[in-house]
Amino acid sequence: MKWGIRFCGLLLTLGSGQVLATNGYFTHGTGIKAQGQAGVGIAQPQDALAAANNPAGTAWTGDRLDTGATLFAPDRQAEISGNRAGADGHYNGNAKNVFLLPEFGVSKQLSDRLGVGLAVYGNGGMNTDYRKNPYGAFGSRGSAGVDLAQVFVTPSIAYRFSDRQSVGIGLNVVYQRFAAKGLGAFATPGFTNDSEQVTDQGHDSSTGVGYRLGWQGEVLDGLTLGVTWASKIEARKFDRYAGLFAEGGSFDIPESYGIGLSYRATPRLTLGADVQEIKYGSVRSIANAFSLPAVFAGNPLGSAEGPGFGWRDVTVYKVAASYALTPALALRAGYSHADQPIARSQTFLNILAPGVIQDHLSLGLTWATSPTGELSLAYTHGFAKKIDGSGSIPTAFGGGEATLKMSQDIFGLAYGWKF
Repeated sequence: MKWGIRFCGLLLTLGSGQVLATNGYFTHGTGIKAQGQAGVGIAQPQDALAAANNPAGTAWTGDRLDTGATLFAPDRQAEISGNRAGADGHYNGNAKNVFLLPEFGVSKQLSDRLGVGLAVYGNGGMNTDYRKNPYGAFGSRGSAGVDLAQVFVTPSIAYRFSDRQSVGIGLNVVYQRFAAKGLGAFATPGFTNDSEQVTDQGHDSSTGVGYRLGWQGEVLDGLTLGVTWASKIEARKFDRYAGLFAEGGSFDIPESYGIGLSYRATPRLTLGADVQEIKYGSVRSIANAFSLPAVFAGNPLGSAEGPGFGWRDVTVYKVAASYALTPALALRAGYSHADQPIARSQTFLNILAPGVIQDHLSLGLTWATSPTGELSLAYTHGFAKKIDGSGSIPTAFGGGEATLKMSQDIFGLAYGWKF
């Protein structure tokens, strides 16, 4: 376990300041091939990172090694209007706007029935950096922003209990780190239960362990179904931010689950679809609404019922197609749509975490460079989305509205070796 945590720390160092604000703060897809299909992969294991989408897929990937990297280029914007404290203006959260995150996977067939694998990948994250502090009019100083990064190490094992069906299980070992700055306006006694642990404490880290289950089966000729579920992970608390997050710095990873299908329409054309549910509403530090009545009722920042980001559960719908143009070249495309996690009443604090993107369009390809090697590329555009606040800034902060806007471009490259 210790080596896995150390490797996660190294991965976060290599991908320092990552931003994965796609479906909420979860990445839109894991593995470059899945990224080229807008994340479709629950019933389509294609590489050694398949266990991140469905551990049952480890039984079908063969002996292979995959390594890659993803480049994220987000655009984060906010605007405040009608504020009597003088906060009106446009705010740009892009002091840093290019981020690199590597990934790695290996799988091995121990027998005709049994396969094992290891996948290391970014699960999610959020980064903003406002040189002009949107909370400056309320007493905050310096630049403002947050940096959340999560990396998973997922060892998996899968068993084919028939020629067409498999089940799998994987551990989700998470290493996450977080930092916040420029939030002095929220660090006053009474507004938080720990004014020393709200902001400007540098990076704090946290670990936790959960598990993932999955099934995959070809139910009709050419039609494969998959089901997967990942448990909620109760991670160690961010002690340095015990006065910011609910329950004294708690920031658990929410439960998620999904169902997928893959249909081989012709020998060259394969169609796919996934539906994924992410239970952000089950994590208090994410789901609790930013509400001053709650504070005045004895629930300040850092308490169990203290203010949070007000995120709701998200359902993501994904469709994709892949086409073997030649024996050596496969083309991919996909589209996904997600529910909006942020209510219009919750935009004020979410200036720090404007994960409002709902629609993604992806393109990808894989080129077999040799009988044992293949190069994969993917490009995804997260379409610009704007959320106008409604009753979003409390009167104690001068009232008015906060508007959020975000778009994103994602580039991925990977190379795979078949043994």
